[in-house]
Amino acid sequence: MIKKTYKKTHNHNKTKKTKFIKGGMKKHAILSRDDKYRYQLSRIWDEDRPKILFIMLNPSTADADADDPTIRRVVNFAKSWGYGGIFVGNLYAFRSTDPKGLRYADNPIGEDNIRHIQGLIGLTERVIYAWGNNQREPKWLCDLVDTPYCIDISKKGIPKHPLYLKGDLQPKLYLRNV
Repeated sequence: MIKKTYKKTHNHNKTKKTKFIKGGMKKHAILSRDDKYRYQLSRIWDEDRPKILFIMLNPSTADADADDPTIRRVVNFAKSWGYGGIFVGNLYAFRSTDPKGLRYADNPIGEDNIRHIQGLIGLTERVIYAWGNNQREPKWLCDLVDTPYCIDISKKGIPKHPLYLKGDLQPKLYLRNV
């Protein structure tokens, strides 16, 4: 049995969508009304276990109904580490299957994205940086996250994107280049 609920948040022109799958996973997302921005995504499979937050570059196609390959990958990492769910935030809330699409968005960070990430940090035991590319940690994020982790790090000191990493890796402390 699947139950879907749709709600609009107050004064933020966003829609919340939650999907409950009996005996399975609770899926949730907050997107802009036009679906161009995703501010939050979660997958909860065990309410009693701690949750983990992955901060990546930008959202692709995943929402409350569907997973994309990256979301399936981070769920697998989190399960193998003993977590009961994931939250996903992004440096840029603009949805694009290609990060180059961020260049063409009027506001790639999105309305209230930083506030959403701040709220997610308060719900989780650990924050994993996983944005890949050549993106350095923004100052606003450095101010919010005391002890960041990553799955792996590039030679340039950038947290690697999780999609193509080995499945047996464990989170490690992200050493800031301060």
